[in-house]
Amino acid sequence: MEMMKNKENKELFHVVHKVPSGDGPYVRAKHAQLVEKEPETAIVWFWKAINGGDRVDSALKDMCVVMKQLHRTEEAIEAIYSFRSLCSQQAQESLDNVLLDLLKKSGKVDEQIALLKQKLRQIYQGQVFNGKPTKTARSHGKKFQVSVSQETARVLGNLGWAYMQKGDFMAAEVIYKKAQMIDADSNKACNLAHCLIKQARYDEARNILEDVWRANYAGSDDPKTKNRVEELVLELDSRQPPPFLQNLPGLNLDDDFVNGLEQLINAWAPSKSRRLPIFEEISTFKNQLAC
Repeated sequence: MEMMKNKENKELFHVVHKVPSGDGPYVRAKHAQLVEKEPETAIVWFWKAINGGDRVDSALKDMCVVMKQLHRTEEAIEAIYSFRSLCSQQAQESLDNVLLDLLKKSGKVDEQIALLKQKLRQIYQGQVFNGKPTKTARSHGKKFQVSVSQETARVLGNLGWAYMQKGDFMAAEVIYKKAQMIDADSNKACNLAHCLIKQARYDEARNILEDVWRANYAGSDDPKTKNRVEELVLELDSRQPPPFLQNLPGLNLDDDFVNGLEQLINAWAPSKSRRLPIFEEISTFKNQLAC
């Protein structure tokens, strides 16, 4: 009776603390991470799990998350590059997501762009969804279904953000417009408006911000979105010339460059591909956007 009670208590402990059962190095690492709250000790045990072949998929991912919390970002990036070959094919996508967060934190924009283009290729080639219309994703411990279009738009949104960090607002604009064609939302709309403001295309930016304010996009009612719109409008008002100056020679922005860019956008209309009707491979944009 006493043994049964101890066993039940032990099982309850694992459930409450979300610690796997067992006594291997991975279990010890999770115990150090979640119960003892000793992240440095957890990393030592995670390394032992990886080297010993104990739940390597989870050990590598969890170790890099802990390293990020300890601001050991560069070490975590190197760990993924060096040891992801030991992990299963099923673990590669989650490792990519962890790696992307690490690259963002470390400011490695070019590596972010390369990784995101690789993810777009994988979606286009049907590797991510395995021919299915949706896949199961996880966020904050909850599972939910994601469609091909939603995932494509999400990755494009991240790619657009990366180009914004480089200050390449023309490339970011093209990508955000493509993402909005596939799965529009208020966050990408605000980022697109920001790109237009940076190119002094104020009327286009104002029209987009007005649409967000009128709740014409998903997520427009979020207070953070409202604040973002207000900030962008303030920036827009501070930059845009008064109406009586806008038509003076030298200030007209509707030139051949803008027309050429619009032709490029029109060329990106959704294809009639029977394989993935919501996605076609990104066209070459001055050799920057080739996937």
